[in-house]
Amino acid sequence: MESVLERPDWIVLGIYFLALIGVAVWVVSQKNKNTEDYFLAGRNVGWFVIGASIFASNIGSEHVVGLAGTGFETGTPMAHYELHAWIVLLLGWLFLPFYIRSGAFTMPEFLEKRFDSRSRWFLSIFSLVAYVLTKVSVTIYAGGIVVSELLGIPFWYGAIGVVIFTGIYTVVGGMKAVIYTETLQTVILILGSLVITYLGLKEVGGWGQLHETVTSVSPDHFNMWRPMSDPDFPWTGLLFGGTIVGIWYWCTDQYIVQRTLAANNIKIGRRGAIFGAYLKLMPILIFLIPGIIAFALTIQNPEVFSVDRADRAFPMLVKTLLPVGLKGLVAGGLMAALMSSLASVFNSCSTIFTIDIYKKLRPEKSERELLTIGKIATGIIVVLGIIWIPIMDKIGGGVMYQYLQNVQSYIAPPVTTVFLLGIIWKRVNSKAAITTLLAGLVLLILRLGSEIYYQPEIAAGTELSGFLFAFATVNFAHMAIFMFLFSVALCIAVTLATAPPNYTTIKGLSFGTLSPEDRINSKGSYSTIDIVLSVLLVVIVIGILSYFTG
Repeated sequence: MESVLERPDWIVLGIYFLALIGVAVWVVSQKNKNTEDYFLAGRNVGWFVIGASIFASNIGSEHVVGLAGTGFETGTPMAHYELHAWIVLLLGWLFLPFYIRSGAFTMPEFLEKRFDSRSRWFLSIFSLVAYVLTKVSVTIYAGGIVVSELLGIPFWYGAIGVVIFTGIYTVVGGMKAVIYTETLQTVILILGSLVITYLGLKEVGGWGQLHETVTSVSPDHFNMWRPMSDPDFPWTGLLFGGTIVGIWYWCTDQYIVQRTLAANNIKIGRRGAIFGAYLKLMPILIFLIPGIIAFALTIQNPEVFSVDRADRAFPMLVKTLLPVGLKGLVAGGLMAALMSSLASVFNSCSTIFTIDIYKKLRPEKSERELLTIGKIATGIIVVLGIIWIPIMDKIGGGVMYQYLQNVQSYIAPPVTTVFLLGIIWKRVNSKAAITTLLAGLVLLILRLGSEIYYQPEIAAGTELSGFLFAFATVNFAHMAIFMFLFSVALCIAVTLATAPPNYTTIKGLSFGTLSPEDRINSKGSYSTIDIVLSVLLVVIVIGILSYFTG
């Protein structure tokens, strides 16, 4: 296998890694005194670093390659998910004040403070299993492919090398190492990808020519609003089902929220979320549009620009458009995307295991012992990730990989319901919370089980009757809507049928239990600039939704 990089590219890539190591060493020299230091960077991180870390955590190598591939194959419908930037605002304005006010380290811990220990145990175990089976495995698998393609080394070497490198600085430095290296990685990733977009547009003849070339072959390529009956991208599923998944991912998932909890007050955390929301708009420009550019180039000049499958769109642009030297920068950006996502999930798993499971079982343990357990837990997650590589290598291109991608649409509805209703409505009690979470788990198992059972018939286009077959063939985004409506109805019904919670114990954790002092502090936690920037972002999102209508 031959690398696409030349000697100057290797020099640029080497400089990037030296800078990364330098940041990691500096962070490690700032000793972690306790669990707050290790898991939340001492709650003393600035808004710029928080926003950059939110973005870097979200963008993995599978995101880069996959989003460009989607742009190449189907166009702009998946941009709906990148426009979840407004949901990141929801994290800063609605959810974060309650999280910080609670003093929780983790999302399961917040559930215990708001409801009871049953909800905490459920979300802790559920999150750990989901992280290892989805986030860790998918990121390592896609990352191994990216690294092996760029550097010209075997898949195994690329995957294990990056896992070990990322694991070392995550284990030693904790959240500080993760969050500060992610800031550097964000800058590299955006710069490298912007260069690709610029050179691609120049090569294709500008935006107008891009639009004309693509729509002459695929008229719907620039249309985000596909019919409700579309089997892959119904606008109802993307808009409403996507929002449900988005609230779960951006506002309740430890993987993302942990970054904002590293702020020492609500104001800094919210500004970090606002900055992260603006960065979240970038993937449309730096990943999705390059995929469409690749599609146009294969139409204009198929002899020079050829793509054998959609996921090769971005690597093709790297290989054909970039001059020597810049290839190294973009390679660094792609590897940064992999490492930042991997470091985030390693640290989040470690936090949940140490704080929500080990500390609950062994409350007498000292801070020093908990730090050691946190490092060991990270190491175990790294090992589990490596063990999972051959399994992902076998199933990566098959049906199971697709299920791992879709499963978040079934995870999200009950969790979104419990967090959202728990904050909005003080009457929601612990019985309603755990019933909703458990019912959601049953629905998830039923949906995945029926999908797997009927997969041969679905693949063959066979029309069968029966409830389970109908259940298995509902579009996954529409299924998220149905599951959410069911979860909300169940949560409200159980709440009204049982006794209200003790409002004294949940003081400040729901709108109805805020004290006058909480309300005064809340008003003092933002300024006019925060409001203006948030409104402007919503206007930009609406503008993009209005523009891409075909």
